[in-house]
Amino acid sequence: MWIKSGVALAIFSYILWGITPLFYRLLPGAQALELLAQRLIWSIPLLLLVRLFIKNRTSWRAIFQDKRSVFMCLFSSLAMAISWCTFTYALTHQQVLEASLGYFINPLFSILLGVIFLKEKLNRAEKWAVILICAGVGYQLWMYGELPTLAIVMGGAFAIYGLIRKFIRFDVITSLFIETLWLLPVAIGVTIWLLMRGESALSSADNLTRFYYILTAPVTILPLLFFTAAIKKTTLTVVGLAQYIEPSIQFLLAVFLFHEAFDEVKGVSFSLIWLGLLCCIVALIRKRLNSLKINKGRRS
Repeated sequence: MWIKSGVALAIFSYILWGITPLFYRLLPGAQALELLAQRLIWSIPLLLLVRLFIKNRTSWRAIFQDKRSVFMCLFSSLAMAISWCTFTYALTHQQVLEASLGYFINPLFSILLGVIFLKEKLNRAEKWAVILICAGVGYQLWMYGELPTLAIVMGGAFAIYGLIRKFIRFDVITSLFIETLWLLPVAIGVTIWLLMRGESALSSADNLTRFYYILTAPVTILPLLFFTAAIKKTTLTVVGLAQYIEPSIQFLLAVFLFHEAFDEVKGVSFSLIWLGLLCCIVALIRKRLNSLKINKGRRS
């Protein structure tokens, strides 16, 4: 079924991520570390609950026997935490365009990692897409004369997360649970540290704001579930190219809803990036049509 394909799962996860700035507008100026800590803490019971309804879940015995995957979850959790923290900071500090740029850069890292570590091949359209995207990002960097550190860290960390997830043999829910479990002591430590220093925004917040903090767990986990499932079913190249859906949505929100500054430099840069995206879409459509023709020929 098409909805179960890796491409469909990737697209849906990126749409959900694309609209997350709407939720984080409810938490302006929030402490990024505290948000991350609360997200991790509330994710534990949520993931355990979801895991009960998964039929083909990895058994606890298999988890203890596969120490390699358990430790790979440690590394993927660190990459995930870095990506989460920078993304959350951008969304809660009126830098949605910066987040958009970060995830436009991310596919470049994903494609590079796929080619280097997984020996994936690029077709002509995908090569042109990479060239145009590099040109778009490079033009913006050249004109502004400064390195967008937040965007680079955000995009690079998430690409590394996607690569590591390729080597974890647990089911999606179990993998997310172990990743979160690795970071739980850090989350508890950060919460206590902020409380002791009197820097916890949550301690003095109203009940509605506290409820929003709790909601960060399902808001984060839902698209991540679809993304990790997509990683298992398709290539890093496809996932990297589909990534453009998320920053495109965030770009539209930043410019037309949040009214963030958008000048001529960004106009040229984003235009080149969107042209690269068009090349990707054409390539994916051709692959899909060729696949359908082959399957139809086999049946006839």
